[in-house]
Amino acid sequence: MALKLYGDDIENPLMERDHPLTGSLPYQDIIECETHLDLPYGRGSYNEIYFGDIHIGYGLANLADKTLLNFETDHETVEMHFAMKGKSSAVSGNFVENIDFSDGQNNIIYASGMEGTMEWESRNFELFEINLSPGFFKKFLPDESSLFETFRNRMEKGNGCQLNPEHNRINARMYELINEIINCERKGLFKRMFIEAKTIELLLLQFEQMSDQSLIKTSLKRTEIDKIHAVKDFIMKNHDSDHSLIELAHYAGTNEFALKKGFKELFGTTVFGFWSDLKMDEARKMILEKEMTISEVSDAIGYKNPRHFSTAFKKKFGIIPSQLKKF
Repeated sequence: MALKLYGDDIENPLMERDHPLTGSLPYQDIIECETHLDLPYGRGSYNEIYFGDIHIGYGLANLADKTLLNFETDHETVEMHFAMKGKSSAVSGNFVENIDFSDGQNNIIYASGMEGTMEWESRNFELFEINLSPGFFKKFLPDESSLFETFRNRMEKGNGCQLNPEHNRINARMYELINEIINCERKGLFKRMFIEAKTIELLLLQFEQMSDQSLIKTSLKRTEIDKIHAVKDFIMKNHDSDHSLIELAHYAGTNEFALKKGFKELFGTTVFGFWSDLKMDEARKMILEKEMTISEVSDAIGYKNPRHFSTAFKKKFGIIPSQLKKF
């Protein structure tokens, strides 16, 4: 299984990978690597985690201009693609249509050996992708709709395609799962088990979105979507702080009503519901993995009153923090 990424100079690839057939490795083995990319108009990095039937890639780039790259792969894969930031467009000979993504979109792509070009259009570019072996993917592929059956038939014929003709929005729970995978601090077998479980949950969420076609459309304009994503990014980087809705709206250059309505439409939850979920996930991690008291955890995630923290924690997980600490 090989992957090559290069600019105009074919003789000197920007990235070249020859991955082993990971399915043949002992179950507990998990491989991780990071590649720094010296791009034509900027710099970037690409982090990988792979084991068994799962290969995860997380890329970041800061670009001064549009960047055109060439790519080659020689393997058959099903890719869960999440465009976190920026716009991209890929052209390959075995795809009928271009593969175009804007930030906040997700889809599932089947490819069997690809060669073509891709263009990254935005200054800040970020993507998250999980490649699955077709055999692993088919174990979960539903068969109750024509959308899934069409994808299955194209896979059998080796025709590159997107599962859904229209992309879906990355919802709040998807962002949480992606964040959990990227920042997982477990090691060895425990890390593999954790990531495999989160991958299956992400796949479930994608399938559920595609079963509900009403989730595809949005009435929001491009500028409105950008502002709401700016608030989401701010929350994810500052989840332990405390800000009012009007402060968040002013930060993004919008108003409270537009932020509340747009956030719910894009992510399926409220601004503070999303923020609370992030805080509770971080709190659970602290309780399980660090030597901290409940009061210390409460203070660390921005709660002034430990009782209010315990109430929010129980609402999210069904137990109070002190009960979790006993496990």
